[in-house]
Amino acid sequence: MKTTRQLAALFLAAVAAAAVFADWIAPAGYAMQFRDTPNLGPGRRFPLGTDDLGRDRLARMLHGSRVSLLLAPAAALLSTALAALLGGVAGFAGGWLERLFLRVTDLFISLPWLFLLLTIRALLPLNLPPWTSVTATFALLGLLGWPGPARVVRATVASLLRSEFLLQARASGASRARLLCAHLLPNLKPVLLAQFSVSVPVFILAEASLGLLGLGVSEPLPSWGNLLRGLENYPAVVQNPTAVIPAVLLLLVVISFHLTLPQEDAAL
Repeated sequence: MKTTRQLAALFLAAVAAAAVFADWIAPAGYAMQFRDTPNLGPGRRFPLGTDDLGRDRLARMLHGSRVSLLLAPAAALLSTALAALLGGVAGFAGGWLERLFLRVTDLFISLPWLFLLLTIRALLPLNLPPWTSVTATFALLGLLGWPGPARVVRATVASLLRSEFLLQARASGASRARLLCAHLLPNLKPVLLAQFSVSVPVFILAEASLGLLGLGVSEPLPSWGNLLRGLENYPAVVQNPTAVIPAVLLLLVVISFHLTLPQEDAAL
């Protein structure tokens, strides 16, 4: 299992490095249209061919990987921070605030998360500038992805408050601030790291779902989501099967993220 985890981490590092050096690997750029060569098959000039607008598929896949691999962790960081704040406060305060928190998270979790995300994104203008659409998409993911991790954080805080070492600290006269900073927060770090790690592939897939429906990152900026829309053109896919490579890469990246999680973290 350790070898599998190392291979998965190595693969993710290779994908991230290729995304960082996308301009050097595929200098044609993701937006340049070579109108004389649409739907071109793989060749020396375009290793993965071109799409129906004559754009370099390799360049678009690498730049799309850059967008998804940079902003999915940003969305996961936002949702984890919200989970830490809301879940931590509810678990630490207890009482009516904890009960209100549980009712609100129950409401959010009972709603179809993806449909809620689709509804909110559909209410925004569809002709957003590319980087504005990137920010809006991943901000929505981060703002709507906190309830599940927040419940885990609340349960952890509530459990820690009943633990022997914290009861001893209370009996020794430690203030609430010291209990929070010196005892609770250090023990919450592994839980928050696990929630962050689990959220990243979830948000990558969520963005891919939005992009497939035309509600994700706006053209011409590529992401794994809008690259998958090219699979709707079945004749072009048959003509150039390399069009499925972004879908295969997305699948391998999501699997690799899960494989790199320690077993105890993956179970959270």
